[in-house]
Amino acid sequence: MTEVAHRLDGVDLHALAGQVGTPCYVYSATAIRERVQGLQTALQGLDPRICYAVKANSNRAILQLMAEQGVGADIVSAGELRRALRAGIPAERIVFSGVGKTADEIAEALGAGVWRFNIESLDELQTMQRVAAGRGAIARASVRINPDVDAGTHAKISTGKSENKFGVSIEEARGWFADSANYPNVRLDGLHAHIGSQILRLEPFQLALQRVAAFARELTEHGHALACIDVGGGLGVRYRQDQDRPLTAGEYAAMLRETFSGYAGTLILEPGRYLVAEAGLLLTRVIRVKPGQQRDFLIVDAAMNDLQRPALYDAWHEILPLHGRAAESVAYDVVGPVCETGDTFAVQRRMPTCRAGDLIAIAGAGAYGAAMASTYNSRPLAAEVMLDGGRYAVVRQRQDFDAMIADERPAQEWLTA
Repeated sequence: MTEVAHRLDGVDLHALAGQVGTPCYVYSATAIRERVQGLQTALQGLDPRICYAVKANSNRAILQLMAEQGVGADIVSAGELRRALRAGIPAERIVFSGVGKTADEIAEALGAGVWRFNIESLDELQTMQRVAAGRGAIARASVRINPDVDAGTHAKISTGKSENKFGVSIEEARGWFADSANYPNVRLDGLHAHIGSQILRLEPFQLALQRVAAFARELTEHGHALACIDVGGGLGVRYRQDQDRPLTAGEYAAMLRETFSGYAGTLILEPGRYLVAEAGLLLTRVIRVKPGQQRDFLIVDAAMNDLQRPALYDAWHEILPLHGRAAESVAYDVVGPVCETGDTFAVQRRMPTCRAGDLIAIAGAGAYGAAMASTYNSRPLAAEVMLDGGRYAVVRQRQDFDAMIADERPAQEWLTA
């Protein structure tokens, strides 16, 4: 938060929480625009195309904001395709990634006219040929390379090592290009690499993309023209204010210029977290403080179903009491109401003394927060709110109980299969 502790994007968070309730996600439209525009400026002269990774935060208001900034979409499902299109992102700016595209999803994406696919396996290539031929269409595609580079990030968000499920080896990709005549309805004219998420060092990017660039030169020498090279995403953000030193857009762009200095085609970038994480907060209230024999527990009304990252990845988020009182610093375990020991946002986190009713902001929650939420423990999904220059709009209503169970039915109509 760059403003006074109780305000974000000109909106008073105490007043907002009083009107919308907690827990709720809030996103700064101004911060997102600034991050997008900063990246666009740094990339000038590279023939770039930014395709936002929808999985980071798929709220349609976020996607509409991306569309207004001229940003495309990197999708991994038919559902994300539909979200992007309905938000106003044109199909010709959409890239379809993911290891598990079904034939139906490929057909839907072809029908919508998506720009291109990132292919991750031989079976997918064969399926795409079959589906495209059946529709009399040409699928434009890039081969996802697994460069076998350790990004130095959490094991569960690493995607660029040979042991990971993503992409194929350069050797296998070489064979695909050599056999491309056998796939007349798939135009293989691009390369793709994405080695992981929340990367804070330049070296893993350099190593992986140097391998991609060398392979691109080899393909060009053998007559395989490449219309584009997709460098994926992965740019890290500052979760720990006192430790994380993310790469700047300028540093990253300079590396791309050097690595692809002889390449004249389009460079595709697929940032997700980088564009939205630091623009978002999860607002929550203290339910009670529970003294324990070994530690004190700060019990809040948000839980692991609202924000899974700490339980799933041991992820760190800054936790900021917004009460504004001068108070002694105390170490708390910050926990939610869900009946899991893993429902813990922080362990022995020092912060000003809190009491029941205090408003707290969990920072860096704009990515992989609401998008990964569930209704575990029959807890309704939290509201989502967009802030923009002193005003706000509720962009997803808080789910009520009836909506949560609307698709459930008693076992009355029995069928056989």
